[in-house]
Amino acid sequence: MVTKIGVVGAGQMGNGIAQVAATAGYEVVMVDVLAEFVQRGLETIQAYMGRFVAKEKISQADADAALGHITTGTDNA
Repeated sequence: MVTKIGVVGAGQMGNGIAQVAATAGYEVVMVDVLAEFVQRGLETIQAYMGRFVAKEKISQADADAALGHITTGTDNA
């Protein structure tokens, strides 16, 4: 059974995949070549989660849990 997903690239597609997988309860490792790319991708995910909470599509607890499923890095080895 799959419990952990690796996402290579934190751009628009990568952070979207990471967000959906984390929201579904998977542990996600999102990596990119530069820390600033990873940080930007994580900030995008946080912004989307904030919008979902504001629109009452998910609770703050669920958003926090999803964000807690995401780990990041620049080493894809």
